[in-house]
Order: sequence, then structure tokens, then C-alpha cells
Amino acid sequence: MSGFAWQKGILNIAQALKPLLRAAFPASLLRTLKRRLVFSVYAKFEQVKIQPFDRAAYPDGVNLIGDIKGETGLGESCRLLAGALAECAWPALAHHYRPAGALKNSDCSWDGKAQYAIKHNINLLHINPHELPLAFLKLGADKWHKRYNIAFWLWEMADFPAEWLPAFRLLDEIWTPTEFVSASIRQKTALPVVTMPYYLPAPETDAKYGRKHFGLPEGKTLFLLMFDSLSITARKNPLGGIAAFKQAFGRKRRDVGLVVKINHPQPTELAQIKSLLAGYGNVYIIAGTLPKIAVNSLIKCSDAFVSLHRSEGFGLVMAEAMLLKTPVVATNWSANTEFMDSDVACMVDFSLVKVGRDIWPYKKNDRWAEPDIGQAAAYMRKLHENENFRARIRQNAYAHIAAKFSRGGAAKAINNRIAEIYASRAPAGYGFGRPYGESPGGARQKRQRGQG
Repeated sequence: MSGFAWQKGILNIAQALKPLLRAAFPASLLRTLKRRLVFSVYAKFEQVKIQPFDRAAYPDGVNLIGDIKGETGLGESCRLLAGALAECAWPALAHHYRPAGALKNSDCSWDGKAQYAIKHNINLLHINPHELPLAFLKLGADKWHKRYNIAFWLWEMADFPAEWLPAFRLLDEIWTPTEFVSASIRQKTALPVVTMPYYLPAPETDAKYGRKHFGLPEGKTLFLLMFDSLSITARKNPLGGIAAFKQAFGRKRRDVGLVVKINHPQPTELAQIKSLLAGYGNVYIIAGTLPKIAVNSLIKCSDAFVSLHRSEGFGLVMAEAMLLKTPVVATNWSANTEFMDSDVACMVDFSLVKVGRDIWPYKKNDRWAEPDIGQAAAYMRKLHENENFRARIRQNAYAHIAAKFSRGGAAKAINNRIAEIYASRAPAGYGFGRPYGESPGGARQKRQRGQG
């Protein structure tokens, strides 16, 4: 790691001074500096030589390495993956990796289960590519040596960013939770890219977190929209959901209400939303992070969940709403369409448009969905007015999602893939020392796909 001495030094200083840096500098500047550090590490990856996979070097099993305590969508994804691994036949452990710059990191659901040791011969790195170089610095190259290194990635666009291609040099394989993400990544590498389904248990709720707890009225049809400012607000598109509600009902309706839940709220975004909803007495804003059980309960006590997103790498909250029997109004685009259709949700038409400006990590020429606000408004009115329609969507959604993301299905998929990895005994040098992680059979695979 001597070639990364100054980068590691800067990372250590930044971690030690994190509270002071946050107080002294804008978050946007700190994010920019972090990206520059990441790319300076990426630039040196060609010099790195990882010792190839040697099954006998460590005991069989999986080291899940990720932000298992994070109060973000990625943190929840890591915990879901840990839950699936716990059901598998292979030994597995969870190692908590806290990303540089992480905010709240206090989900305690895996306390007492996560371990410090990294002892097995397969690494499953639940660390997205913009953080992976810093994980390489923090964990050390020895954690990669002689292991089979798999990344579990989520990504929301149809095109995988070119600046992240060096990440493939650290890996033997990539897993994703949806074919939408897998297809995006397969365009840029000949490494195996495997779609690995989640196991989604029934979300835990508590009756004490009812409408009264949140200051919400009884006797109204409540539409809930939620977003996390850390997940790129423009992509989550809460303004689309607000526009649909306003078009559907207007400010004078007292038999309906809109609940806006904001995680990690930014002052400018909160002010914008309040301005858009000025004069609406039927709107309720809940700003700040909540325990997971409280969020689940909020979804359960709402009559519908609205996600007019522009693109999703999975769409976890939509899936959880379906498990909680809360009907969903959602854009009919990207990864969520792999578990949603018109029988189980209110699917909103869209047109594909360019992002239009660079919004890191998205590029201005990337394409995402612009949902049909008028159709979304019509669905909201129908859910309010037609109890039979709402009941049908609710029951269909629950049965469909419970079957699709079952414990047995996720465990079987992981068991089978790990068995295949061990059976194949990846050849020396596999996945390393080749342009962007091209495998020994990469040229043949490209020819088969018509890429070369």
C-alpha cells in the first residue's frame, strides 16, 4: 500500500477531523474533495497486483463487508443481504464498514452479530464503486489477496459511468439485485455479473407508531411520499408526487391528505417543498430520520405510497409497501418493474428524457423517466374513491411480492452461485491485470455478445 501513502494519510486525517470539517466547510465541497481522492486512488490501480484466488488459503465461506449500521437505503440493502446469507448453507460473517463521510450510522439491528474478523475465502463487498477505492485504502490489500472478490452494487441508470471502470480491477465478479442494474454493468465488463435476489422479510411494525404518533388525522385517505436527500432528490422526484396530489385534489379537500417524509432534509429542499404546498391544510411534513420500525409503521398506516421516481436500482420502499399491503403508485420504468405490474400497482406512464445537466454521479446525457403527472393524479383519485380497486391492488401486491422475494429463493440463488464459484476454482490471475477486469474468457464472451 506504499504507493497510496499520501491518499491514506489524507483519508485518516479526514476521518479524525470529520466533525470539524463538517462544521467548517459546505457539504458540497467535502463531497467534491472526496471524489478527487477517490479518482487519485483509481488512477493508480493499474500498479496494484492482487494475489489470485486460492480456495485453500482461507476457510470456505463469505465475508459480507458493508455499512450494516447505515441509516440509508444502502445500509438497509446490506442488512437484507446479511439476512439472506444467514439462511444459506455456507458459513458467513458480517463485517461493518463505515463509508467515508457517512452521516448517521446507528442502526442496531445487527449489533452482536457483526464481526471484526475477515476470515473466509470469498469477500462480498457491499460497497458501491465511488467508495470502493477508499475501502481498499482502509481495509488494506491483504484483505483482497487470495480471495474471490465479489462486489454487490446498486446503480440507477442504464449506462454505467466510465470513470468507475477501474473498480473492476479489484474484482472477480459483480452481484446486483436486479437485471436492470446487471444489464448496465455487463455493457462495460466481461466479468461475471449475476442478478441475486433479495430476501425481503415482512417489515416489522409497532401499533404505537400509528397516525396519532405522527400527528396525522384519522378518517382521511393519506398518500405518502418519502425520499432521502442523500439519494439525489431530482431522481426520487418528490416534486412530481406533490404536483400529482395538487392536480388530483386541490387545497380545499379535507377528506384526503399528503404526507411528505424527508430523510436527511436539506434546508433549501425543505423550504422549496413548503413553498409549493403553502396554503394546503391537508399536507403533513415529517422531516428527519426515524427508527426503521417507525418508518414501516408510517407506511402501514398510510392508504397509498407514491413514487414518481425517474429511475431506481431496486425500489426497496415500494417493495416494502407492497409487503405492508399499502397500494403503490409508481413510475413504470427501471428496476421496480421487475417486481411490479398493473395487477399489483398503479403503474404510471412516462417518457424518457435526458437528465439535462450533470448531477453527480449522473451525466447530462443520461436518460431517465419523466412520469405522466396527469395519469398519476387519476390513479390517486381512483384509490381514494374506489375501495374495491384499492383492496384488489393491496391483496395482489402482497401475495406477489412475498412469493418473489422469499427466504428460500434468495438462499437457493446464493448457495448455487457459491457452489459454482468453488467448483470452477477461478484460474490464476482471473479478473486482474487485464483491462477493466477482463477475464481469461472475456474475448470469447465479447464475441458471443457481438461486441468484438
